[in-house]
Amino acid sequence: MKCPFCRNIDTQVVDSRVSEEGDTIRRRRRCMACERRFTTYERAELIMPAVVKRNGTRVEFDDAKLRGSLSLALRKRPVNTEEVDAAVARIEESLLTSGHREVESDYIGELVMAELKKLDEVAYVRFASVYKSFQDIGEFVKTIDEIKLKP
Repeated sequence: MKCPFCRNIDTQVVDSRVSEEGDTIRRRRRCMACERRFTTYERAELIMPAVVKRNGTRVEFDDAKLRGSLSLALRKRPVNTEEVDAAVARIEESLLTSGHREVESDYIGELVMAELKKLDEVAYVRFASVYKSFQDIGEFVKTIDEIKLKP
């Protein structure tokens, strides 16, 4: 770690403490050249995979878009915010643990559909109608019949 004052690379850790949440380590350091002290913070860097859209373009994963899609499908449905937050967390965890640097947007869509199916069947059908581009009422009926058949 370079000293922010004199740019010397020889620094010594004087004290280390874990944050109350347990996700960050605070380190007090001392520069061996100029003797000044400074603080650094260490935390795990979790990188979400890039999203490959249907047209082939690649974009960064955006949790606001994910939350927005879920919220739109769940509009005026009896699902509380904590359940939506938990669903978003499960989807993000699935993406992080997949080990892939890139994922297809269709894969994310399938994860969203699986979560919506657990949360609210009406929201599931709403999302599926847009995601799968339903063209007629028959596709709605088919999706609803699938929900009825599967517990």
